[in-house]
Amino acid sequence: MALEIRQQLKLSQQLVMTPQLQQAIKLLQLSRMELMDVVRSELEENPVLEEGQELPEEKDEAEENSGAADESNTAELSEVKGDSEGVTDIDWRTYLESYSLGGSTADNYEADDERPSFENLLTRKTSLQDHLAWQLNLSRLEHMDRLIACELVGNIDDDGYLQATVEEVAEQLGVETGQVEYVLGVVQDFDPIGVASRNLQECLLKQVQQLDMEGSLVELVLKNHLKDLEVRRYQAVARALQVPVDEVYEAAKLISGLDPRPGSQYGQDETHYISPDIFVHKVGDEYIVVLNDEGLPNLRINSFYRNALAGKTKVDDEAGEYIQEKLRGALWLIKSIHQRQRTIYKVTKSIVKFQRNFFDHGVSYLKPLVLRDVAEDIEMHESTVSRVTTNKYVQTPQGLFELKYFFNSGINTTEGDSVASESVKIKIKGIISGENERKPFSDQKIVDILRDQGIDIARRTVTKYREMLGLGSSTQRKRLF
Repeated sequence: MALEIRQQLKLSQQLVMTPQLQQAIKLLQLSRMELMDVVRSELEENPVLEEGQELPEEKDEAEENSGAADESNTAELSEVKGDSEGVTDIDWRTYLESYSLGGSTADNYEADDERPSFENLLTRKTSLQDHLAWQLNLSRLEHMDRLIACELVGNIDDDGYLQATVEEVAEQLGVETGQVEYVLGVVQDFDPIGVASRNLQECLLKQVQQLDMEGSLVELVLKNHLKDLEVRRYQAVARALQVPVDEVYEAAKLISGLDPRPGSQYGQDETHYISPDIFVHKVGDEYIVVLNDEGLPNLRINSFYRNALAGKTKVDDEAGEYIQEKLRGALWLIKSIHQRQRTIYKVTKSIVKFQRNFFDHGVSYLKPLVLRDVAEDIEMHESTVSRVTTNKYVQTPQGLFELKYFFNSGINTTEGDSVASESVKIKIKGIISGENERKPFSDQKIVDILRDQGIDIARRTVTKYREMLGLGSSTQRKRLF
C-alpha cells in the first residue's frame, strides 16, 4: 500500500470560548475571598478601573465610547515637568531626620516604656520544630551529635512522629547507627513527651516511663497486647496476663488518657472564618434573599480616561487604542461580576423555594434535590448551577451552609416518598448519640430503627453514612468503664 501526502479542505463547526467568556466562567466559580483578590489585582493592573460608585450616565457614556476610537484624539499628552518653585519651602532638615536610609519603617520611641512588648509583635504560633530546636540549643549535644539531632528534628511530622528510619539518617550523614540511636534517645526526652517516636507503641511507652510506671501492668499491656486493646478484647488480655479483668479495665482507662499525637498542640492550623455570599432573612411568613456586597469594591471607570475617549482630552492613536483595550476589559469585568451576583441570587431564590420546609423546621426536613431541578427552574445549564454553588455560602435562620449542602440524593421511605440523604445522616447520628455506650447499636439494629421510622435503607448504606460522620463501629464505640 503506497503512502502519499495530499492537501484537503474541510469545513467544521466548533465552540470556541473567547477570553471574556473564560473570565466570566472563572469568576462564577470563585469563592468570595478569591473574587476579592481578583478585583484587587485588576485595580492594580488596569488604570481605567477605580473604586467608587459609578453613575448610570457615566456607565452608558463609557460603553458608547468603548465601541470605536475617536479620530480627533491625535494630539500628544502634554508632558508633566517639574517646577522648581516651592522647593525652597521644604523643611529639608525635618524631612531627612524622619527619613531612614536603611528603608526601615519602624516607629521611633522616646523611651523604652513606650515600645510595645515583644509578645505583641509575635506573628505566628511556635511550631513543633521551633520548640524542639530551642531545646536542642540548650542541650549538651555537640559537633556530629548536634548535626544528627538537627536531621532527626527535620524529619518529625506535625503529630510528633519520626518519618525517617535510623538507618536512613545514618546513611545520609555517614555515621554509625548506634550513634544515631543514642542521639534519638536524647531527642525523645525532649518536650512534649513521646516526640520523635517511630510508632504509636513507642510513643505511649515513653509517656508511661515518664510517669514512673515501668514494669507495671500498663507497660505490659502496651508491650504485648496493644492490638487486643484496640479492639477492646479485655478478657483475652486478662487471661494472657493472668490478672483480673477489672485491673485490665483500669490499665486501659489510664492508657486512653495518654496523648497519641504529642505534636498536635504545636500545630499551625488556625481558624478560618467564612463570610457568607448571600443572606436569607425571614420577614413574616416570607424569606428575603439579600446579596452580601460588604468588602467588594464598587468598580467604576476612571473619569480621566472616560474624558479622553469622549474627546475632552486629546490623546494620540496609540494611547487611544490602549485606553480602549483596557476599557473593554474593565467593562467586561464589571459586567461579569454583576452577572455572577445575579446568578447567585437566582439560584438561592430557587433553593429557598424547593427547600422551604428546611428553612421553616430544620435539617431533618431537607428534601432530595438535584442540580437539574434548579437549572430548569431558573432556565440555566446544570454546569452553571454547579459552578455557582461551589465555595459559596449562605447565612440562613438555621445556620451557615454551603449552597451545595442543599443538593442531596433521595432515599425511599416505606410510604413511597423520598427523604434527603443529609436528613438520614442526622437521624443516624441522633440514634448513635442516644444509645447505651455499654451496648451500642449494630448497623443492622440502626437499619431496623430507621425502618420503624419509615425509612427504607440498606445496611451497607448505614455503614457508609456512619463512616462519613466519623463514627466508629459498635465494637469501637463500646465503653466498659
